[in-house]
Amino acid sequence: MQVTKTHFSCIMKWHSLFAKNTRFSRLSPRRTGRYHPFLFGLLATTLHAADPAQPPVTELSEVDVVAHLNEARNQILPSLGATTFEIGQPQIEAQSQGEDAPLNQTLLRAPGVVEDSFGQLHVRGEHANLQYRINGVLLPEGITVFGQELPTRFVQRFSLIDGALPAQYGFKTAGIIDIQTKSGTLEPGGEVGIYGGSFQTLQPSFEAGGTSGKWDYYVSGSYFQSHLGIENPTGSDNAIHDSTKQYRGFLYASYVIDDTSRISLFGGGSYGDYQIPNNPGQAPGFTFEDRSTFDSAKLNENQHQQNDYGVIAYQKTLDNFSFQASFFERYSAVLFTPDTVGDLIFNGVAGRVDQSLQTQGLEFDSSYKLNEQHTLRGGFTVLLAEQTANDPLQVFATDSTGAQSSDVPITIQQGDYKSGWEYGFYLQDEWKPVSPLTINFGGRFDVVDEFTHENQFSPRINITLQVTRSMVVHAGYARYFTPPSFEAVSQTDVAAQNNTTNAFAVQKDNIVRAESSHYFDAGINQTFFSDFHIGLDGYYKIAHNQIDSGQFGAAVIETEFNYKDGLVYGTELTATYDHAGFSAYGNLSLSKAQGKDIDSQQFQFDPDELAYIKNHWIYLDHNQAVTGSGGVSYKWKDSLVSVDFLYGNGLRAGFANEEKLPPYYPVNLGLEQTVHMGKLGKVKFRFDVVNLFDQVYQLRTGTGVGVGASQYGMRRGFFGGVSFEW
Repeated sequence: MQVTKTHFSCIMKWHSLFAKNTRFSRLSPRRTGRYHPFLFGLLATTLHAADPAQPPVTELSEVDVVAHLNEARNQILPSLGATTFEIGQPQIEAQSQGEDAPLNQTLLRAPGVVEDSFGQLHVRGEHANLQYRINGVLLPEGITVFGQELPTRFVQRFSLIDGALPAQYGFKTAGIIDIQTKSGTLEPGGEVGIYGGSFQTLQPSFEAGGTSGKWDYYVSGSYFQSHLGIENPTGSDNAIHDSTKQYRGFLYASYVIDDTSRISLFGGGSYGDYQIPNNPGQAPGFTFEDRSTFDSAKLNENQHQQNDYGVIAYQKTLDNFSFQASFFERYSAVLFTPDTVGDLIFNGVAGRVDQSLQTQGLEFDSSYKLNEQHTLRGGFTVLLAEQTANDPLQVFATDSTGAQSSDVPITIQQGDYKSGWEYGFYLQDEWKPVSPLTINFGGRFDVVDEFTHENQFSPRINITLQVTRSMVVHAGYARYFTPPSFEAVSQTDVAAQNNTTNAFAVQKDNIVRAESSHYFDAGINQTFFSDFHIGLDGYYKIAHNQIDSGQFGAAVIETEFNYKDGLVYGTELTATYDHAGFSAYGNLSLSKAQGKDIDSQQFQFDPDELAYIKNHWIYLDHNQAVTGSGGVSYKWKDSLVSVDFLYGNGLRAGFANEEKLPPYYPVNLGLEQTVHMGKLGKVKFRFDVVNLFDQVYQLRTGTGVGVGASQYGMRRGFFGGVSFEW
């Protein structure tokens, strides 16, 4: 029987219904893309009913068209043997603070994700190195330091993809945060609410979506204020000088041209003002115009951040050929204003940082099903980044012994305009020699032409075997090429600092180079009784010029540097259970990340520490040997109760990161009740307790390689909110 367009529409409708009612967690993509035997029966029945000899029963609805196009987009960029952990709206709702939680807190519920200060995340022993994609399109990097640019509220589902990645993923490769946003077709209606509580937190928000003809739209916005904008440098209940005000917005619109194509436009913005928290009792070290005392609790440092991005994408499916072409642009800026007098008295330097980064790019991804055994995929990404920096420093002059010789500051002008390019091209083949076996192999070629000028060809291969109907094993190898972040490469003029209170003991300043690495990954996923999923995965990475980041100086700006050699390896165990309203999950990760011989930005480091690291393997400052997370939730009719926790055995500290911080394990509680109001809609009431047992735990001591300040985790907080949904 010939499969007509009507047949295909019916198939996609059954597939959409099946996908919506099935939860996949830490599973191989070949598992998630495999049809259930029961589904085959439904498809066979559907095909018979849609025989050309019979009149069509139904037309393809707008919901089916959008679901079909979303599925076609996912098949252009599947994860193909990489390790995938998916979180959908039910899991977001059940976590502490629900959709009002920052996105980084949601990501901490995935395996191998380590919490750090300033909202940073580390996946599998890497310092950041994360790539965000929205609706299949790369989101370029920005200069965000604090907080989260992307809100949790606009997420329909997201996946953390890591391990040995297929060839379509380049540049940032520690993990791919693949976000599918909400849309008006699949989730029509809206919600307005207010949430707040401890630390004078207030967070009103709204979202709305719907359709108009062939248009699909969704919009959301939120405001956030708190007196705990950044981690408290002390273990007290309340931070000093730590207020923040933040605004976020997102807009999505798509026009369905026909059943096989659409144009999408989406973008967002975030604006945040942050006070830099103070640590009282610090000892002054310098004299400013006869003044040598200052209360460190009264410092007034501030930082403003701005991020805007926009995307236009065209998606098309022609028989066996599908593609998505997109153009994107992002602008980000950061402005750090020092407390000039205070910073000079305490540090001998006061630096103002005024930087902006504008990135434009083109991305093209395609897939072509050659036959039943081979599906070819290929594409390219081109990025143009332009950075402007104006970072003047005020310092004191020193004598030949290095002692302060004048109490009148002098100004050193720093900063410039710089532009650069990144290019990436890939081609790969998804080969199915026999039905249970899939081999995806290919490669990519990357070029960076920014502060460094390098290129690399990177082969990739993934093998996935469906051992039984409930067991999948996978293994893969990837060669990675990671350019340094354009905005995180220091442009400090080392020689200009000589004979001042900001002089560097080490004068060497090699440029930050691209990281090159070999990555191996293997794992197994098993399903029991359709409700219980368990996965075990291991990874091993050997790196040359391994990239790490640190905070150097008073301004809270990350700067990258290289270790000549790097070694990262670990194991992850994850399990999920869902049945009749009860859900539970647990993750446990063991990791070891080490580096040897800092071979760029050497001037940033203490000479003794630099000499030691040259001949010794050390733990990276963000290494956490044991990381865990878990939670349980139960939903009964319109009531939801949940408990979850995070565990970390401590990041590194001290000389050459030889010390380890104590473990931490905050527990969180959440309650939600929905009240239906007939045709008017429904009202949701929510109550959360963060750090239920008020554990005092420290993320950073202010010591360690590239660690600039002390930070503690949030103390116990009580939060609640109400929202109206229609």
